Parts: sequence; C-alpha cells; structure tokens
Amino acid sequence: MRKWILLPVLIFLISCNGETEDTYFIPEKAIYYFKKTENYCNRDDGKLWSKNLYGPILFVDRTSRKIIANQPDKQGNLKLKDAVYTGLYPKENIVSNTAVDFGGTLFAMVILPNEEDEYRILTRAIHSLFHRFQQQTWGISHSTFTAANMDEKEARLWIKLEWRALRKAINSKGEERQFALRDALIFRGSSRELYPKYAEEGNRFETYEGLATFTYLRFITETPEEFKTRLFEYLDRIYSFQSYSRSYGSVHGAIYATLLHEIGFDFTTINSEKTDLGGLVKDLYNIQLPAICRDVAGSIAFNYNIDEIQKEEEKRLQDIRERLNKQVSTFSEKPVVFLELMSPYFDFEPEDVHSLDTLGTLYDRMRISDNWGKLSVDKGGCLVSNNYKFLRIPARGFRANRNHFSGDGWTLILNNDWEVIEVNQNYLIRKSVP
Repeated sequence: MRKWILLPVLIFLISCNGETEDTYFIPEKAIYYFKKTENYCNRDDGKLWSKNLYGPILFVDRTSRKIIANQPDKQGNLKLKDAVYTGLYPKENIVSNTAVDFGGTLFAMVILPNEEDEYRILTRAIHSLFHRFQQQTWGISHSTFTAANMDEKEARLWIKLEWRALRKAINSKGEERQFALRDALIFRGSSRELYPKYAEEGNRFETYEGLATFTYLRFITETPEEFKTRLFEYLDRIYSFQSYSRSYGSVHGAIYATLLHEIGFDFTTINSEKTDLGGLVKDLYNIQLPAICRDVAGSIAFNYNIDEIQKEEEKRLQDIRERLNKQVSTFSEKPVVFLELMSPYFDFEPEDVHSLDTLGTLYDRMRISDNWGKLSVDKGGCLVSNNYKFLRIPARGFRANRNHFSGDGWTLILNNDWEVIEVNQNYLIRKSVP
C-alpha cells in the first residue's frame, strides 16, 4: 500500500520541480513590465520623436521560444490567457532585440535575460520600440553592420581618443567644451580619412543603434546626472571589449545625440539612417576643422594620454595572439563546416565577439539566419571571415537528419533546396543540384 502512496507523491514533486525551473517571467511580471514601459513612453509622450513610442511588445524566452505579448497579432497566433497574449515563436526565426513582423503585426521584440534584471528588460523594451518607430517612420528594418575596420589597431586608437575627447566635452561647458569637441571631431576625421569606405556604414550603425541607446536612456533616467552616469557606464563597458566592429555604434551615436540634445536639436528632423550625427554636432557647435585632420591629430593625441591607449592596444594584440594559438587548429583542422554568407542576420551578445586578427572574428555564441537557413552556436564558437563573406564551425560530432544537422555545440536547419556535401573531408553548404 505504501508504494501506491509514494508514486503519486513522487510524480507530483517532479511536476512541481519542472514548473519552478520554467521561467521567472510569469504573466504578472509581464503586466508589470508592460505598464512600466508604457509609463516611460507616456512621460515623454512624443516630445523627443513627435510620437509616443509605446506599441505592441513581444517578450520572448530565447530557450523555450515562449511569447508573452501585450496585444494579439492580426493572424490570431497569440491567445489571451491571464490578461496577456501567449504563444510560441517559430524555431526557424531569429530572436533579437528589434522590430519584427509576427502574425501580420509589427512588434517590438524583447529577449528576456536568463535572470530577472529590471533595467535590462525595460531598456531592451524601449530600444526595440524605437526600432519599431524607425521601421514605421523611416522605412528601415533591422540591419547587420560590418564595421570591420573597427578591429584594426589604428582605428581603435582613433576611436578611443575620440571617446576620451567626447567624455571631456560632455563633462565641460563653454570654451573648454568647444576645444574638446574640436579634438573629438579631428580624431573622427582622421579615422575617416584612413577608412573612407566605412564612413557611410559608420553613420548607419551610429544612427540606427546609437539613437536607440540615446532614446532608452532619455526615457528611463530621472535626472541629467543619472543619464550621464548610465551613458558613461555603457561607454566603459564597450571600451573594454576586444572587438568594436559589432558594438561601437551603439554608444558612439548615443554620445553625439547627447551633445545634440544639449544644444536643443530637433530630433524629428532626422528621417534617414544615413544621417551623420558627428557632422550635425560639427555644424551646430560651429566647429572648424583643418583641411586634413591627420596633420594635427598626432600632436593633440598627447593631451588624451595616447601612451596609455597604445599600451592597452598592445595588451589586446598579445591576448589575440594567445587566443589565436589556441583556436587556429579548431577552425583549420579537418573536418570543418563552411557556410557562405549572402544576406545574413546575426543575433549575439557584443561581449561574445573576439578578433582573431587575419584569421577572422570569433563568436563564442551566435545565432544567424541566411538564405540557406538558420545556424545556432551555443558553445565552441564559430569563425567569421574579416570580409563577412564566410563562416566556419568545427565538424566534430557531425550528425545529419534530413535537413537538420548538428555537431558539438551547434545546430543547423537548412531551408528547402539546400544541402550539405562532403568535400575533402570537410562539409560545404550549397544549393541542391537538380
């Protein structure tokens, strides 16, 4: 008799354990964050962008793909339950903090952090609502930026100098601010003289992501002092990254937007992702620059402790060499899976990005969608070429099941008419041959 009593109890305990491991984000939590986000948007009420940004929001758990939304989609995929709308996000679609069309409705998608973090959840919500506004108003959708030059030593020197001058400008007034801004724009000009083909891409990155950062900081902070503290915390975080190619624009654009806001700039006049925020600062602050910025940049660099920056960059190169020695065999010894990148969209955390010099860029974890399908890398990393044309992953533990492929730490789902072929002990992705 005792055995029959223990069995139901055991089943009950197992089921309870499963529920507690599910997620912290219950409907009551979602309602709380919907309301907080709406309150922040209502507090601005269109003053910054001439439109209240609050709208449809999808909170998505990256692992389970569970959705909690504040309104239904047009196609009825989301169902009302406990005063919120719930459903599942398709496994074949990338989850990212941006605007997405789901069921015929344009939502702001918010990836939930693994552990509850109110600041991250709220800032991600406003960040994605701003991208939704950009798509509705400017006609631009989410984008992948390829500022590969920002991982080169000289570009990193110039941008670190520029950041130091911009920090000084924000912390000063009057003539001191003018001189600091001139220095910052000389450093910016020097970098663009060296890498002219990346200037337009830099403008797009800074405008698309930098204005999103500026907007959520404006909405969520209570005082100018808190705003500045949060902005510089973010700058310090990105400053410490080994790679800037996928992150610098998010803070760089926000800094220039801050300077524009302080002089009374009307942000509703921005209607293009190609806007040069640095150029606007130059014009509105009446900054005069030399004909060739690099002619004077070297001499003023000493005012911003260039020796310290050079030591930082030497340490970075040493770390890269050490990582390269450890990683080169992982991505060069057979078997390896090679994928061509055609129109990729990446989902990753900036701190997971590491430069491997001429070998490419290493992503510790990443999700990517392209014409051929979707790749998820959860451990072991993947290597993207410096021109963002190719990607490779180690093929240890390679397994195939129809259009599903996997290896140690990664999974690949191919779209119809694509296949994996074996060539010289490696694997290639290509269009299926009739």
